[in-house]
This record gives sequence, C-alpha cells and structure tokens, in this order.
Amino acid sequence: MKAAIILFPGSNREQDAIRAIEKVTGKKPSIVWHGEHALPSGIDLVVLPGGFSYGDYLRCGAIAARAPVMDAVRAHATRDGLVLGICNGFQILVEAGLLPGVLMRNANLRFVCRMQHLVVARNDTPFTSHYDKGQVIKVAIAHGEGNYEADAETLKRLEGDGRVAFRYCDEKGVVGGGANPNGSVNDIAGIYSENFRVLGLMPHPENLIDPLVGGTDGRGLFESVATLAKAG
Repeated sequence: MKAAIILFPGSNREQDAIRAIEKVTGKKPSIVWHGEHALPSGIDLVVLPGGFSYGDYLRCGAIAARAPVMDAVRAHATRDGLVLGICNGFQILVEAGLLPGVLMRNANLRFVCRMQHLVVARNDTPFTSHYDKGQVIKVAIAHGEGNYEADAETLKRLEGDGRVAFRYCDEKGVVGGGANPNGSVNDIAGIYSENFRVLGLMPHPENLIDPLVGGTDGRGLFESVATLAKAG
C-alpha cells in the first residue's frame, strides 16, 4: 500500500499516522505539504491527520479545507481513491465538502481526552474488513469540537445508506447516554462518503496499533486498507 499524509501548519498527529501505516505495511508513507498541488503518483490512501490545522482559526478545518493540496485530495477521492480523516482531518473533510455535516463544540464545552469504546457498524467497507460487525473496540479520543451534527435529511440519508462507520458506546457495546463523550447526534463517531471510499472519524485508531501503548484495536482499520490495496 502506498500512502500519503497531508501536513498542515498545526498538525501534530502525523508521526502517529506514519508509525501506524509503517507498522502494518512495512512501508513509510510520503509526507505532502499543504502548499503542494499534487500527490505522489500511485497513491492508494491519503490521510489527513489530527492536530490544530492553522490554529483552528475561523472554524476547525476551515482554512485547511482551502489549502492548495486539497484540490489534489478531492481529485483522488473522485477517482475512487481512499481518504482517511482523523479528528482534525475529519473536520477538514466536512469543511472541504467531501463529507456532509459539521463538527461543533463538545456538548459540555470542554476538551475531552481519554480512552473510548466504539461499536463497528459494518465490516464490508474498505476500512473495516478486519473487524466484525458489531465489534466493540477501544481507541483514544482527544478533541474539543467532536460533536457531529447534520440536518434531518442528511441524517436520514446517512442512516438509511448505512454510512455511519462507528458509534460511541460503553465497554459492553451499549450506545448512548454517558458513553457519548461529546453530544454527537445519533452517537456518531465517524461517517463514510457515498461510495464508502472516504472515512472521517473523531477517535484516533493510529494510537492503538501496538500493545506497548495500550492496545491494538486501531490496527484493524489500517490492516483493512492495506488488504484492499494489496488485492487491487
């Protein structure tokens, strides 16, 4: 699998993404600066990492979504390339129009940083084939604006098309209530594009790929993408 990680001013999780991809594939991904106008040739996966791009001015991800490199990311997505946006990367994807909805301030207006359980909504996508449907996984979250919101029609479409990727839950897989860390509507932690080739999620699977740092539940996402790329 050949991957590229987009680096914006204020990104701070790119090294975690590099390590996750290299750990799974044995290949170090390329780093692409936000001012570039093209991606390296033959890229399978583009990753927009977490952090605070452009200091989160205006709205989280709003300036990054208009960076020169994003035209190349959009073109990659149009060609059915894989795009993964994690945390701030998810915010950038919605601001860029690659995913619907918006990410608002957490319901309690506080930054939340902790381990969090998720339930895998489906396992027939490029990002989840190494999980079981309904599997409960534990990853990390660290965000202040992770409260996913969308209008009623968009939510109906997301739910009807099965485009919710992960939902916040407790360790037993129970969704809702105190298991939701930010007030996100329908307990949504991540969503897909219409063709399921673009995934945005607030939690950080890249931090849980090695037992030495607390677990490996995030590894399945990168293994899923790598398996698809190898098959292609």
